[in-house]
Amino acid sequence: MILALALKSLRNRKFTAGLTVLSIALAVMLLLGVERIRHESRQSFAATISGTDLIVGARSSPVHLLLYSVFHIGNAANNLRWDSYRAIAANPAVAWTIPLSLGDSHRGYRVLGTTPDYFEHFRFARDRRLVLTQGKGFGDERDAVLGADVADTLKYRPGDSIVIAHGAGDVSFSLHEHHPFKVAGILARTGTPVDRTVHVSLAGLDAVHEDTDKGGAADPLAAIVREERHAATKIPSTPRAITAFLVGLKSRSTALSMQRWVNEYSGEPLTAVLPGVALQEVWEITSAVEKTLFAVSGLVVVVGLAGMLVALLTSLSERRREMAILRSVGARPMHVFALILGEAAFLTAAGIALGVAALYIGLLAGQPWFESRLGLFIAVGRPSAYEFGLIVLVGTAGLLIGLIPAYRIYRYSLADGMTLRL
Repeated sequence: MILALALKSLRNRKFTAGLTVLSIALAVMLLLGVERIRHESRQSFAATISGTDLIVGARSSPVHLLLYSVFHIGNAANNLRWDSYRAIAANPAVAWTIPLSLGDSHRGYRVLGTTPDYFEHFRFARDRRLVLTQGKGFGDERDAVLGADVADTLKYRPGDSIVIAHGAGDVSFSLHEHHPFKVAGILARTGTPVDRTVHVSLAGLDAVHEDTDKGGAADPLAAIVREERHAATKIPSTPRAITAFLVGLKSRSTALSMQRWVNEYSGEPLTAVLPGVALQEVWEITSAVEKTLFAVSGLVVVVGLAGMLVALLTSLSERRREMAILRSVGARPMHVFALILGEAAFLTAAGIALGVAALYIGLLAGQPWFESRLGLFIAVGRPSAYEFGLIVLVGTAGLLIGLIPAYRIYRYSLADGMTLRL
């Protein structure tokens, strides 16, 4: 009976009630939306690299090794020798390896030298593999495969020619013009650093620097002779050093023992890190931003609930006569108290329901855009336990705030409402 009376009362003030419900809905949608995006961003960050058991590079900190080998941030202090890579790759516990060579760039995008094994074994986002949307992979040492951002920003298509430069800056005066590459393929968007990378073959990258060292750019005839000799022998060039390499093990139970073996490798000082542990350390660095986002969305909820409180308190002065009439026909103070509290409960519940519905409609509509433009896959499922807890917390806060106007109207006497004040 009280709820029915509360509904009828709100219907008489439907414009004000509608605005209050809308403000709560927007606050709830923002709170849950930020929480959902934060959670999925964390999952996506953790899934930047998937299926890799170890990352091996020259001796450095685990975070530094992860940043330059996976996220292409910063530069390696040292390279590791090719024979060390081959020795570790030959360990019986190793299933596959992906060599990585960094140090060059193309118009601000990092160039990664690797082998076809990269496209075969590299995984991201819960075991998803790299997919070519245009063209093909490495056919010869002059082929390049572009990430989605590189192709979109620079308007490249298969068959275009590109020239890489020494160094990782946006502007470089040391161009390897004597050894241009041809765009062979373009990868689908992944939402990882792969999108912002130019992939070339390790042999091609080594040939670039070999020509530079031997003065190939100044002597085109010598370069042609070397290419003919190389084509005649059919012997692939062997890199002298690489930046790092990824390791997949036959059994993950051997990861710790393999990590210890690499860290104690006698050939040269090396560091092996478990990607999951290093990713967690990097995420902890950005936890301040995560907490700030959550604090902002929490404040928005507080503002929304405060709006409901202001709306209820403002309406009290206009409804004193209404409450006095209710009292005069037999309603007790507790009935009036329950009526105001019921209105607050209804406004809060309606705001939460509308906010959750708007959030899911927005997620369903925006899911393709998030995945195609940002590479962020946002799962649209039922609320998690944490999100459900946030909903309960908002509902409880709405009820507690409703106690304030309910208590004030509870204190109004019958004579107060029936007395006309000028």
